[in-house]
Amino acid sequence: MKHTSPSAALFPLRIGLGVILWITLLFSGELIAQSRPKPLRIQEQGSFLVGGTSRREPGSFDLANALKPQGQTFHGDHAYVFYQVPVKARNYPLVFLHGAAESKKTWETTPDGREGFQTLFLRRGFSVYLLDQPRRGEAGKSSVPITITPTADEQFWFTQFRIGNYPDYFEGSQFPRDSASLEQFFRQMTPNTGAFDATVVTKACAKVFDRIGEGILITHSQGGGPGWMTAIVSQKVKAVVAYEPFSGFVFPKGELPPPLASAGLFGELKGVEIPLADFKKLTQIPIIIYYGDNIAKQPTQVWNKDHWRVGLEMAKIFAATITKHGGNATVVHLPEKGIRGNTHFPFSDLNNVEIADELSAFFRQHQLDK
Repeated sequence: MKHTSPSAALFPLRIGLGVILWITLLFSGELIAQSRPKPLRIQEQGSFLVGGTSRREPGSFDLANALKPQGQTFHGDHAYVFYQVPVKARNYPLVFLHGAAESKKTWETTPDGREGFQTLFLRRGFSVYLLDQPRRGEAGKSSVPITITPTADEQFWFTQFRIGNYPDYFEGSQFPRDSASLEQFFRQMTPNTGAFDATVVTKACAKVFDRIGEGILITHSQGGGPGWMTAIVSQKVKAVVAYEPFSGFVFPKGELPPPLASAGLFGELKGVEIPLADFKKLTQIPIIIYYGDNIAKQPTQVWNKDHWRVGLEMAKIFAATITKHGGNATVVHLPEKGIRGNTHFPFSDLNNVEIADELSAFFRQHQLDK
């Protein structure tokens, strides 16, 4: 009788297992490759500083006493801009202006590591220009003094930005619930290095369009007010997109609505009166305003929900006034379209691709994506 060694008997089994392992690795490699985003083709990228002021101290510069200010210059209150231009870019670039306590990081990678609007719209063929407004982020050289005091306030911002009522997340919130993402969100916040000045921001933002030409301005929160004013100052702004603006709503002289009372921590909301001729400039371009979820429909003592209730209400009055004067302004309350759970940062929430699709539809509707 012929005896077969155990190793010889197991040889076919080893071959079979090897084939299975090879096939498994092949398919897993393909799945990994499929899960990776496609390469981005960038024609050009860079950064520049724009706008701002300068001054010279009286006297003469003394090389031997170079630490003395006499005769020396100071430049400040400019904006910092980082830009990327894809291959075969669409006609209108997108200019992104952040809100309070934020910087251009608002539009970059999301707190949980997904692509933000910067990259999502690069992939859709738009050039993107990300601003740090004067006296914030990489544009921190302020011409006015300020004392920056480290203040523990992150739970306030969690609540103010409608992630939830700390420590609880709102049911169905589109903000990722892992601790690492929340830490990333807290760490992306940055202070003013000088008092917020809407006029200073507007001037710098208008200078961006002077440099790059016609484009679309996309604002967030506190950036809303300077956004309207930039569109008034610069005819090169071809559309304004505003995510959850709160302050700075402008109205023609004689048409200012009464203040809206609120239980929010910043009190009532007032509009800003401007000349009719300036206001009418906003009727020449399409404007769209987006608000997310967990905003009160009626007055409430839940202060964060009530704060944004009056913001949404004032936005509707603002849009109606533009329409009355022959313009095209729309307020989109996302839950009314069945898009639920969005925070104050819909462009970085878990459903930000869906939010980007909504914006792309607006671009198509107004032929802004050529």
